[in-house]
Amino acid sequence: MRSNQSLLDGLIIYIIDPILGLFILLMIVSIILSWLVSFKVVNPYNPFVGSIWRMTSVVTEPVLRPIRNILPPLGGLDFSPLVLILLIQFIRGWLLPELMLRF
Repeated sequence: MRSNQSLLDGLIIYIIDPILGLFILLMIVSIILSWLVSFKVVNPYNPFVGSIWRMTSVVTEPVLRPIRNILPPLGGLDFSPLVLILLIQFIRGWLLPELMLRF
């Protein structure tokens, strides 16, 4: 039983938690980049900026789309990234430690 416990702890601590942290970082990069493009600080047709924009969109959009379908539009502001970051933080702060204690 202890071997399974240490395997689950290792999976959570060394794989799942860092992946969730990396996803939050990608969300923040996507948010900042969208602001920079909106305010015309960076050119989205620049190859470097465009590649980062596409990479963050490919990773984040499939997760954000269901949240956008549930949340109503609020004055042109998109709160779906904030909801997703709060949900991931809840998973990292409560659900993962709870899984480690129960199993």
